[in-house]
Amino acid sequence: MSGSDPLATAGPPPEHEVKALLREAGVAVPRGATAASAEGVAAAAGGLTPPLVLKAFGPGLVHKSDSGAVRLALAGPAEAAGAAAEMLGGLLAQGITPDGFLIEEQAEPGVELIVGVVRDPGFGPVLLAGLGGVWTEALRDTAVRVCPVSEADARRMLASLRGSRLLRGYRGRPAADMDALVKLLLTIGGAGGLWERLELGEFELNPVIATGRGAVAVDARYIPGGPREEAPRPASAAETDFTALFEPRAVAVVGASANRPNFGNMFLEFYGTTGVPLVAVHPEADEIDGVPAVPTLADADADYALVAVPAGRCAEVVRQADGIPFVQVMSGGFGEAGAPELEAGLVRAAREAGTRLLGPNCMGVYSPRGGQTFIGGEPGPPGHVALISQSGGLAGEVVRVGERRGLAFSRVATVGNSADVTPAELLRWLATDEHTSVVGMYLEDPRGGRALFEALMSVRGRLPVVLLVGGRSAQGRRAAASHTGGMVGDDRVWRALAEQSGAALVTGQDDLIGVLSFFQSHARRLSALRTGPADGDTGGDPALLVIGPSGGASVLAADVFDAAGLSLDALPEEAKDGLKALGIGVGSSLANPLEIPVGPRGRPELAREAIAAIVARRPYPDVVAHVNVQSFFTYGSSAEPLYACARSLARAQEDLPEVRITLVTRNGECAPPGTEDGVRAIAAGAGIPVYRSMEAAAVAVAAAKRFTRGA
Repeated sequence: MSGSDPLATAGPPPEHEVKALLREAGVAVPRGATAASAEGVAAAAGGLTPPLVLKAFGPGLVHKSDSGAVRLALAGPAEAAGAAAEMLGGLLAQGITPDGFLIEEQAEPGVELIVGVVRDPGFGPVLLAGLGGVWTEALRDTAVRVCPVSEADARRMLASLRGSRLLRGYRGRPAADMDALVKLLLTIGGAGGLWERLELGEFELNPVIATGRGAVAVDARYIPGGPREEAPRPASAAETDFTALFEPRAVAVVGASANRPNFGNMFLEFYGTTGVPLVAVHPEADEIDGVPAVPTLADADADYALVAVPAGRCAEVVRQADGIPFVQVMSGGFGEAGAPELEAGLVRAAREAGTRLLGPNCMGVYSPRGGQTFIGGEPGPPGHVALISQSGGLAGEVVRVGERRGLAFSRVATVGNSADVTPAELLRWLATDEHTSVVGMYLEDPRGGRALFEALMSVRGRLPVVLLVGGRSAQGRRAAASHTGGMVGDDRVWRALAEQSGAALVTGQDDLIGVLSFFQSHARRLSALRTGPADGDTGGDPALLVIGPSGGASVLAADVFDAAGLSLDALPEEAKDGLKALGIGVGSSLANPLEIPVGPRGRPELAREAIAAIVARRPYPDVVAHVNVQSFFTYGSSAEPLYACARSLARAQEDLPEVRITLVTRNGECAPPGTEDGVRAIAAGAGIPVYRSMEAAAVAVAAAKRFTRGA
């Protein structure tokens, strides 16, 4: 955190000092004065306009209301003095000796809010805003964002509250001054805001009273924390070119056995299918499994070394990697197993050797274009989908299942414990890689979370990112002295990160693959189109068109897409005559979703013609077409009518390059083996992603909307 803490003390500073800082920053606070004793309260209150508020301050008075250290609606100095005497007696009876009393003018009634900042252990300072006062814990109606927030972030935070109606005016009450609230949020959590000047700890304004004339912070609390410690990074980290990691001249494998097959031997076999030049490292053997061997890693001429030896020997091996740009340690037994000192020694060894370290506790790298692999069998086709994963096993599943569903990968890196090379660093480099158009990430902890946030913001609107995060609800949070700390949790921060950066946050492997498929298919269309509101606006996204057979399926589709935040607006009136001319609308309404008779006895071109008739009158950036695969095989076994429908949609996509068409093959499991592959191949030729369910399609389309909104 930059700057010095203006309130650095041995403990929490008193409220009036925090408010002085707020006043200096431009935040409205009540007029007030302090008194060192109850006897001095009347004199201190003499220049203030009733009604008055009296508060005691000092050690042990973090939550003043719980201790009876707050009195409201006092009529003047005399009543304030009497209240101070009573308050002092009550506090002394609890064993609390206050340092003094704060007397303030009572703010006019309004909507009570909470605004706070807490330092998340992974992502650093996080801003929270929501309904405050007595509603804070009762309703827990709050929104969070990682600092710094933009004006758009601030407006979306306020708009997302369930109680946002209170701010817009209700039952004759005036609307709150939203510009003043946004300014307050930016003053606390925006670029150059107070979060940069304070060593958090926690910082909380509760309540802030919002009226039509502004926003006043009537209570302020600051709990300092220690300075944030940054892990040292090698000087070359920001400049690392990872091309040789994914396209090495040669690969060295350390740990293969000459007589007892192990993981090292498995990798020698894997690399045998890629054709990359290969060398084994073994202290005695001249060759292993037909691969030439050298005695030490220092003797290997390679760009990449894979180390699969026991954890205790890894640092010794890595120290020999002088001249090898990248070393990946497959072995586990480091920080994840309760041995952080072993991991720290491994990092030191890598720095002594001048090499960059992947892992430890990871599987390796996959790049069909460069001959890199950690998966058995022939590599898939080279493509433009990248993946960064803290889990090697899951990365292997995503690659193989993804390739089966049509994904083609450019760069896949497993990073395990991320002791040196981090996901954030790889993401920044991939944004410059000509072979990558979309990045998927599987993460299990927010290690380096601040750098990850900054990396995601740096690629916002330029490079689509899909996040799958494991353990979002498992870490929990320590008990916090303030409400803010208690309401900022792991899952909320990850969701805020995605909202701010435009990344898609998914909940499972299938959705990760599905969203990557959408971005792969529509990469050019996404880069060409800009949808949604400009920065600072909170308007809705352009509507989605859904078209296919079965009224019941269409009704369910409407529910699914609505739940995903996608708008299915009514069809344009001008298009309805054209649809009727196509024979659509007989026995059903002309609505969105649009029901059309698509099936084994229907006319395959009907979907294409209907889409063309509609988008000619109104632009729909996204069209989801669905078919009931089962219906095509009720009276026969030929897949040709289904393929004809797929070819019709492919022609529609070719005719309408500004539209993103998605195909949903409902009940695909009812088709003969290989049928879905045939449909997928036809669709892929035109750049159309295919899903088995409306739910999967909704996740993908919503992800694209979020990305283009941030573009």
